[in-house]
Order: sequence, then C-alpha cells, then structure tokens
Amino acid sequence: KKLIEIGFSRLMPRMTMARTIKLYKLPEAPQTPGFRAMVPSDAAKAHALLAKYLDQFPLHPHLDEAEFAHWCMPRPGVVDAFVVEDQAGELTDLCSFYHLPSTVIGNDKHSTLKAAYSFYNVATSVPLRDLMRDALICAKAVEMDVFNALNIMENDRFLKDLKFGIGDGHLQYYLYNWKCAEMKPADIGLVLL
Repeated sequence: KKLIEIGFSRLMPRMTMARTIKLYKLPEAPQTPGFRAMVPSDAAKAHALLAKYLDQFPLHPHLDEAEFAHWCMPRPGVVDAFVVEDQAGELTDLCSFYHLPSTVIGNDKHSTLKAAYSFYNVATSVPLRDLMRDALICAKAVEMDVFNALNIMENDRFLKDLKFGIGDGHLQYYLYNWKCAEMKPADIGLVLL
C-alpha cells in the first residue's frame, strides 16, 4: 500500500488495493525447518558455504572469514542474514539482504522508503525460491517496504515465482583497472554496495 501511495509502484489495470495486498501477502513466519538468524558462531561454516557457492561464477569475490563476517554478519539497520541448520548441526543454506533507506519527497504521509536488497544467497537443501520467500518474510518483519534483487547469480530462479517486478533500468558494473570479458548476469557472483 505504501509503495503505491508514494508512487514507487502503481495499481495494475483492473486491480483494487485490497486485491493487490492479497496478491502479495506473505506468511507471518519463515516456513523452512531450521531457518534462523545467523549468529557470530556461524561465521566459519557460513563463510565456507558461501565461498564454495561463489566458486561457480566467473566473476566473484574471494572473501576470507573476517571479510565475510564484516560484510554479512547481521547488524540492525544495515544487514540481515539467516541460515538453515539441519538436525546434525550443519549449515545447509544462507540468505541475506542489506538495508538502503531512501527519502520520500513530496508525500505528506510518508517520509522514508525502507528498501531491502538481496545480498548473498545459497540454497542447497531447499529450493532457492523457498529460501527467498523466507527472506521476504524476514524483511517484512524488520519493516522493510520493498525487497529488490538483481538478476545475477541464480536469482532468475525465484524472481518470477515470487512476483518480483522488472525494474526500469540496467545496472552496469565498472571495475576500475580490471579487464574482464563481457558476461551474462548469471555469470556474476558479486554484489556491489
């Protein structure tokens, strides 16, 4: 509702506000068994999980454990990260998003748009779509207004099913003093902040 009120989104033809709200309604709590917030003691296992996943992409960062903790460990209002822990205590999945609020100009009712941006996500025990649905639920729980995701890595596997709308621009990566071949979004395992 807020996104429509501030002009970020609009009602689709033949849709009412009530039908739109119902269409995008999410469950109240994550659905994946073992899904929980990442804690500092998860850093080594979560780092190993992400590093192994990122190795499949021609362009990806090589983070050591300290860098991983710096970028991905949850900090209120900055980044949220979650893991799935199986019954044996192993971390099988990881999802995260960072916060990027924006000022709303010219609206008497709302002054800030709280945007969550998909960060790094690894699904090995559940479909990526289900893991990301849980990320959406968690973003809503911390009062995010919108959840954005790029079509990099394997994100195309969930964007349509979870009703993401296509943005109106193209993100171009310019890596200073780097020479790399042109590549498809699915070959990129790097999220720039």
